[in-house]
Amino acid sequence: MRFAKFLIDSVKEVIKGGPLYYAWMALLLIVMAFAARSYIFQLDQGLIVTNMRDQVSWGLYIANFTFMVGVAAAAVLLVVPAYIYHFQAIKEIVILGELLAFSAIVMCLGFIIVDLGRPDRFWHIIPGLGILNFPISMLSWDVVVLNGYLILNTLIPIYLIYKGYVNEEPNKKLYLPFVLLSIPWAVSIHTVTAFLYNPLPARPFWNAAILAPRFLASAFCSGPALIILIFQIIRKVSNTKVQDVALFKIAEIMAYSMFFNLFLFGAELFKEYYSGTIHLAPMEYLMQGLHGHNALVPWIWTAICLNVTAFILFILLRNIRSVKIMNIGCVLIVTGVWIEKGMGFIVPGFIPDTLGEIYEYMPSSTEVMVSLGVVALGFFIYTMFAKIAIAVNNGTLKYQKD
Repeated sequence: MRFAKFLIDSVKEVIKGGPLYYAWMALLLIVMAFAARSYIFQLDQGLIVTNMRDQVSWGLYIANFTFMVGVAAAAVLLVVPAYIYHFQAIKEIVILGELLAFSAIVMCLGFIIVDLGRPDRFWHIIPGLGILNFPISMLSWDVVVLNGYLILNTLIPIYLIYKGYVNEEPNKKLYLPFVLLSIPWAVSIHTVTAFLYNPLPARPFWNAAILAPRFLASAFCSGPALIILIFQIIRKVSNTKVQDVALFKIAEIMAYSMFFNLFLFGAELFKEYYSGTIHLAPMEYLMQGLHGHNALVPWIWTAICLNVTAFILFILLRNIRSVKIMNIGCVLIVTGVWIEKGMGFIVPGFIPDTLGEIYEYMPSSTEVMVSLGVVALGFFIYTMFAKIAIAVNNGTLKYQKD
């Protein structure tokens, strides 16, 4: 009975707010409406309306999927200091990080669906309904770990928020084992995502054992950077207490990850260029162009400059505790990693193709609009859940007997 009232009160909390809240939610709904129109057009005409072709069969959708898996995995950088080391400043806001992980997984699944030519066949990979070909298929592993992580980041926050709503102390025996399980699970979702790419011998650009560590290092850069920016927005528009000490602690952890991300990328560059085999072609296309084709060269060099600059700024944060410098670094690292793990990673894997052909891919307007819609859906869900969590935390949403 109390849980039913919790659900009703949560809905009431979501539908009320100030002008800024309504404007934000309306903007997200408008973006989703335009995206739905573009997606219907894509369903009607087929994937030909995208710029993906036989030569480059993965594009912006899978690039965003790969990036968002990293954002979801990055929640572990809040979970560990909050629940393992009991860092109080982070423990106060860890639920907001877990809710972001939930929203990021929803976006991941959304990008997979819009990338399918026949989304009505999505049920084939649903456990219990379709034929997963588990454990041989790496795609089946990805389905299991993504949905498992989605369940964990649904149950844990809902339980903790509900206990705050009824003003009861959460039972650690009930939720702590799932919290501890979510830590290796967060690592597994990005590791398995890397394993989707690196066992493909026909794609030498992806066929590297270093790929999984690279994915994790970049995830622990971009994900926390996005978390820092979102937390500051939440701090400004609500009464939520987000201490600077928590933000700087997250930034400190990020600095180490940024170093490893740059180091591993440099190690991959050295291996490819020093060996000088025919497998250098995809990296050569990415870094300097290949046979007059150089569409991605400005992208990757922009990403490198952004990542290096962000790393320098975060090193300076050790001595200069400046929120402004931290915010600039976060914007740079989110943009840089999105390029590096998106367009700078997915597309070069297909160029040249197995027949030696070069097809230069750039997203179409349809792909861009649909992608914005999936992101808008994720932030719409996050805004609703965050509003409920903040209201419970502030005591404005609590259980009262009728």
